[in-house]
Amino acid sequence: MPSLSYEIKEPLPQGLRLDRFVSEYLRLLSRSQIKTRNLSARINGKEAKLSRPVKQGNLLELLWDDSPVQEIIAQNIPLDIIYEDERCVVVNKPQGLVVHPGAGNRQGTLANALCYVKMQRGGEAGAGARSGIVHRLDKDTSGVIIAAWDEEAQAFLCEQFKSRRVRKTYAAIVRGVPKEKNGRIETFIARDSKDRKRFAVCERGKTALTFYKVIKSWQNYSLLFLRPRTGRTHQLRVHLRHIGHPVLGDPLYGGSDKIFPDATLMLHSRDLAITLIGEKEVRIFSSPIPDRFHAVMQKLDALGGDHE
Repeated sequence: MPSLSYEIKEPLPQGLRLDRFVSEYLRLLSRSQIKTRNLSARINGKEAKLSRPVKQGNLLELLWDDSPVQEIIAQNIPLDIIYEDERCVVVNKPQGLVVHPGAGNRQGTLANALCYVKMQRGGEAGAGARSGIVHRLDKDTSGVIIAAWDEEAQAFLCEQFKSRRVRKTYAAIVRGVPKEKNGRIETFIARDSKDRKRFAVCERGKTALTFYKVIKSWQNYSLLFLRPRTGRTHQLRVHLRHIGHPVLGDPLYGGSDKIFPDATLMLHSRDLAITLIGEKEVRIFSSPIPDRFHAVMQKLDALGGDHE
């Protein structure tokens, strides 16, 4: 039975109910899951109803039933494992690997591969295995991604993403050179009303915040390090398009490029700083800049016109 202890450190709207806090702020369980999975709670050590208001300084102890087992088929797909223990695994995801099964991608995903690894380690096997996915990367974004082996560890890791205590650094090669060497992009993001596959900056939506730093630039291209403070779908790609510097090789937000017509998405999850369950110190997991980045940068160096 999974559980989570959480201290509310941020100010909250007056009268905010516990069940709403769990679903809308922690995003731990949906409103329907709160009922079906029998969520129970203690506030500051005392049993509490889900209708009870919560506030800054409250210490929550949450307990809920296991979720129904998802039907994910274990598949022997080679993985580049950066770190692994009995509670979690960190993987260097290759470009082109879908993270989780969906319509048209029931097999051949990272989740299928993780189920196989878990089976080999003596865990649940076959179609009933859970993947333990904590967060996601787009199919063509490579780099560091973490998953949990059990629900308690998954809840512990998920809470850090939801409370924005995880530090993520991405590398990107973009078209053009930003005017500011260090910048901040803060907007609202929502699904594009004209194309359901895309997201866009708009007047209303979910708040999205990204920090960037120009590491190296050429005449018409730049290598950036990006630090998203929020985790919206396609956030980095949408934000870079918004400031006029789309990610090179991005077919959805960037279009074709004359010098690099065959470029694939130049976006890579470089570092992930997170606390593992049972530990107090933050760990940093890293993935080296991939070969596709080096190939593009070598060509740009050969063309000349770079300025550090």
